Amino acid sequence: MTIDSHQSAEIKKPHIFWWVGAGLLLAAALVLVFLRGPDSAEKAAEQPTFSVARGPLTISVSEAGTIRPREQIILKSEVEGQTVILFLIDEGTEVSKGDLLVELDASQLLDQRVNQQIQMINAEAAFINARENLSVVKSQTQADIDQAALDLDFSRQDLDQYQAGEYPKLVKEAEATITLAEETLTNARNTYEWSQKLFAEKYLSESELKRDELSWQKAKIDLELARDELNLLQNFTYKRRMAELDSAFSQAEMALERAKRKATADIVQAEAKLRASEAEFQQQQDKFAKIEEQIKKTKIYAPMDGTVIYATSTKMSWRSSSEPLDEGQAVRERQELIYLPTTVSYNAEIKIHESSLQKIRPGLPVRISIDALPGQQLSGRVASIAPLPDATSMFMNPDLKVYNSIIAIDGNGSSLRNGMSCQAEIIVAQFEDTLFVPVQAVVRIGTQPTVYVADGRQFKPRPVTPGLDNNRMIQILDGIEDGDLVLLTPPLGAAEKPAQGAVPEQQPTLPKMNQRPKASQPLEQPQIPPKRSDNPSSRSKKTGEDKRELTAEHKHVKTLTPKNNHQQVN
Repeated sequence: MTIDSHQSAEIKKPHIFWWVGAGLLLAAALVLVFLRGPDSAEKAAEQPTFSVARGPLTISVSEAGTIRPREQIILKSEVEGQTVILFLIDEGTEVSKGDLLVELDASQLLDQRVNQQIQMINAEAAFINARENLSVVKSQTQADIDQAALDLDFSRQDLDQYQAGEYPKLVKEAEATITLAEETLTNARNTYEWSQKLFAEKYLSESELKRDELSWQKAKIDLELARDELNLLQNFTYKRRMAELDSAFSQAEMALERAKRKATADIVQAEAKLRASEAEFQQQQDKFAKIEEQIKKTKIYAPMDGTVIYATSTKMSWRSSSEPLDEGQAVRERQELIYLPTTVSYNAEIKIHESSLQKIRPGLPVRISIDALPGQQLSGRVASIAPLPDATSMFMNPDLKVYNSIIAIDGNGSSLRNGMSCQAEIIVAQFEDTLFVPVQAVVRIGTQPTVYVADGRQFKPRPVTPGLDNNRMIQILDGIEDGDLVLLTPPLGAAEKPAQGAVPEQQPTLPKMNQRPKASQPLEQPQIPPKRSDNPSSRSKKTGEDKRELTAEHKHVKTLTPKNNHQQVN
């Protein structure tokens, strides 16, 4: 039977209306479901939940790190300035004590040694000259002092000799001359008077009388001269001579004092010159010895047996522009060149985020897994935590604050190697029987931590007292019971304002490290529980990212319950 197109269109019209009506009814139903909100049974059935149960819980913090020797000798370049590597032993070589590891270029030092040796010889000659000159100065100054003392003694003797000997003698001679002149005058006068008588009687001639008269006149003049001589000696010559002798004595005294002072000054100057030349000679000797020591330091020998590790192999970073250590490379003073581990014990160096510092303290047990040794697990303890954040990480990201920490690995670590990557799980606490929920199930409404617990066909907010968390599960101390069904995706809009009636207005206080509930002691050989195969570099992300990640895992899960109450949850 054939149906034309007009009839076919008429037949299809009722079907079209039916489908339109059905669509409108479905849209109305969806709107109704949407308006009923999350309290409806259909919405509740679609929400992922978690069934609260008691069981073991391990609180831990996992961080990626690097294996380093616990004790090692760091060999550095001790040559001043920059030098070039002429010889470098291969990395990884097993060396014995005394083996040559590095040889640096010493050509410039050898030239400096020759020049310094010349300066040292000149300084030594100057020192010897100054030392001998001091002996000459001491001898000369002593001779000058002795001569000045002798001149002073002679001046004193001259003064005493003139005053006590020569002057009295001259006075006596002058007086004797006067006495003799007086006698001569008396005889001459008597002779002249007698001659006058004889001349009057014509016994003498007139010439003879004149002769006797001249003799008498001469005797008078001689007497006057003798008296004048004594007067001159007493009143003039004596005073002048005494003044000359006194002056000569004083000059001799001052000459002796000058000689002594000059001797002291010359000796001090000679000694100062000797000390200066000696210091200069010692300085040149020290410089020469230093150059000799620098030449010796161009060759670096192994102080003990060990395995050679280049310093550049353990310090490669995105900021570093240094090339791997090699022959022909220039190295600076105090630059680290080679590491020689002294023991077979190792540490794990990790960086702890500031958000985990409140949980971690020195002495906590640690489980270490080595990327290069799959299936092998080591144990250790937190040895130290840096007091300040890592500067390199702050330079890369000013908002990132991580603290360098050292994990002491137990045992000798014979299978470990320097620079291996590792994953350190710090066991903060282990609870054998406690309540816990996923961290994303807890939301803070106002200031109160809250979870949404199933109450019939609805989820109602309930305040809780949280404990410690491991970024996946959080311990609940109070507020929920075993068997409660909590919502894994609580409404975030409720966190913007406090809930009415049910949530108290108070600031919750999370338990501190020294106030948390008593936990069981960590196992001596803790076993690493199964974990997700995520990237180790992503383990240091914030708690919010872990929450989103766990939410994504349970997106299509309606109810989660622990498989076994005796299984540890990480």
